[in-house]
Amino acid sequence: MLELSILGFLAEEPLHGYELKERIKALTGHVRPVSDGALYPAITRLVGAGLLDQHTEPGASAAPRRILALTDRGREELLERLRRPKQTEITDHVRFNTVLAFLRHLPDRHEQAAVLRRRLAFLETPTSFFYDSGKPVRAEDSDDLFRQGMLRVARATGEAERAWLRETVALLDQPS
Repeated sequence: MLELSILGFLAEEPLHGYELKERIKALTGHVRPVSDGALYPAITRLVGAGLLDQHTEPGASAAPRRILALTDRGREELLERLRRPKQTEITDHVRFNTVLAFLRHLPDRHEQAAVLRRRLAFLETPTSFFYDSGKPVRAEDSDDLFRQGMLRVARATGEAERAWLRETVALLDQPS
């Protein structure tokens, strides 16, 4: 998820490390904060793999800034990761939002729709936070007021996301 965020944001424009960190933080929020101890080693790996280029520019004060930019190989890697997201990037809501944030960079509408279909298929599988004898518990079946709330909110959110996914897939499937 971190590497996908780095590649995605740098596909939009070159950035220095602090700007990149702030954008990633805004995308993932407090749910999955990004630390310097995770970000800078990831950047180093991506530079070493030839996916990012870096150069220094004078900073606003005396310290120079390290500017990061996506290479052609980096753009290809981004597109490949968007075409074939890992299963956890489909099933985990925060990770899927990261894919969704950059899916517009994938130029083929049918490939975009295929990613959304995978998410939709996942969301259409009956599930719950709670189970009774192996069956998902619905909000109406719970005696716990707080669990009812969790289940009602999850159902409403899931219904809204499934509706959006269906609408968007239909739009992407239309001839351009």
